[in-house]
Amino acid sequence: MKFRRRRERENVEINLASLIDVVFILLLFFVVTTTFTRETQLQVNLPEADSAEPTASANPVLEIMISADGKYALNGQELLRSDLQGLQAALQRESGGDTAQPVTISADANTPHQAVVTAMDAAGKLGFAHLRITTVQAEAKP
Repeated sequence: MKFRRRRERENVEINLASLIDVVFILLLFFVVTTTFTRETQLQVNLPEADSAEPTASANPVLEIMISADGKYALNGQELLRSDLQGLQAALQRESGGDTAQPVTISADANTPHQAVVTAMDAAGKLGFAHLRITTVQAEAKP
């Protein structure tokens, strides 16, 4: 018995429509089941220091004071511009380019956090490496 062979080959095609449907359904599944973290504002009570050690330094100290409304003063003199550039210019002028001087930040308890970060950023951009933040000693509880 002799079988005939077909000389024509059948064209094989892959139907992509069903594959696209499955991928679309998987995409929808992952989008719906994904959880997104939401940043929330926290009420934070700042801690008090139980012990404090006064620091002695041979170099003169640059003291940045920040009021409750975010105004800056450098070594007791209030700055006209209470922004990053004004604080940087005052620090550069007061230090005379000596970045070995320690910088002390004294901020009011109700000062916005951004004002303290701006003061730290100004000192860091100028190259000051010795940074201190002042605290008050906690009162003894009876």
